[in-house]
Amino acid sequence: MKPVNIKRSAYFLLAVMLMQGTACKKDYTDPTKAPKDNVLSSVRGLTGVAIGLQRVYSATRAGSLYNIVTADGFVTNQLNILNQGNTAEYQLYQGAGKVDPSNTIITNLWTSSNKIIYDADNIIINAGKLDDKAYASGLIGYATIFKALSIGSLAMFWEKVPGSIGKNVEFISQADGYKRAVAVIDSALNIIAATPISAAFTSAIPQKPSPATGAAIDVINSLNALKARYALFAGNYTDALAAANLVDLTKKSSLNFDAVTLNPIFETATSTNNVYQPIDSTMGLPAGLEPDAGDKREPFYIAINATTAPRFRINGFGASSATPFPVYLPGEITLIKAEVYARQNNMPNTIVELNKILTKNPADDPFGVGAGLTPYAGPVTQAALLEQIYRHRCIELYMSGLKLEDERRFGRPLTERKRNFFPYPLNEKQNNPNTPVNPGF
Repeated sequence: MKPVNIKRSAYFLLAVMLMQGTACKKDYTDPTKAPKDNVLSSVRGLTGVAIGLQRVYSATRAGSLYNIVTADGFVTNQLNILNQGNTAEYQLYQGAGKVDPSNTIITNLWTSSNKIIYDADNIIINAGKLDDKAYASGLIGYATIFKALSIGSLAMFWEKVPGSIGKNVEFISQADGYKRAVAVIDSALNIIAATPISAAFTSAIPQKPSPATGAAIDVINSLNALKARYALFAGNYTDALAAANLVDLTKKSSLNFDAVTLNPIFETATSTNNVYQPIDSTMGLPAGLEPDAGDKREPFYIAINATTAPRFRINGFGASSATPFPVYLPGEITLIKAEVYARQNNMPNTIVELNKILTKNPADDPFGVGAGLTPYAGPVTQAALLEQIYRHRCIELYMSGLKLEDERRFGRPLTERKRNFFPYPLNEKQNNPNTPVNPGF
């Protein structure tokens, strides 16, 4: 099969038009484009829709990636507003009741997430009808990555999430949202185990916009990593550890960018220096938990400009227009193992995994994230070790969009964040009578 390269599929163009906001009941069709049934019945059409998923997730200020990193960064004190004229960002910087239900960042995240889930469902259902089951396995696995990320994103930021896509859908709890993400991953992994992904799929999907920008998405490792993440968030420690142990920590899996599709953090914040930058070198951590002197992860993520304000600048995965953004970091997987062991009161294994993070040098990490510190020498108690795991998740996974969930899970004081959950977007409230009452904080 010849490689398929559809960089701007009809579905992606439609997605851009729809990103301006809608409830999850929306009918994602366009009478000026090819009929949906035709697109979804062919390998080429399904491949185009799959490529569109990655673009809707990762491209531009309207995509999920920018809004996850930005929303999380502001409400957990990682980011500092530079221009209050950026109303949506400024609301999140202020937090609490200042975050309006019409806030475009949370509305765009809600809309893009539901759009991705809708399109991923169409891919998964229709790929199962293809004669080429090995190619279908690739499509299903690839689409499931973005479906799981989108379900997980909704669960990280909202107290309850839609249980499906359609009109007047019912809502499920945040925990059930994480369980739903794990369930769709399990389904994809079972399909791939039965029929491994073909080389034809791997060559057909441009998992990076340009061959010059580095590693592509690793489907199987990404699925296991995301399963470990969301099983942990759901409190299913057995499944989280089992999935984490299946991830090859020597491999990269990343969303890549080029001169046409720019890294959205760089495009909006880093390059303009007019929206936000890191709040300071504490990385948003309170006294006693901030990075140690000599922690090499701090300069990886935060650049210093000694002569021109602001002093603290975005580095790391927002450093340039083509900087890849990880689907997950190997360090996250190691810290998942450490947390599971700590919550199971297995202190020796907790320390083993935590020390892998503390002593890892940048050259030993596929993405260059390494602390270069000495081994842990503190109290060997569950409380002390969980605090250190939280601390090092905040440093290792800086500006990853995961900190708000971490703060809630580790029981951090409310004073360390500006909201617990977001209000439901106004257009969802107006169009779905089942939308829950907005949380107070």
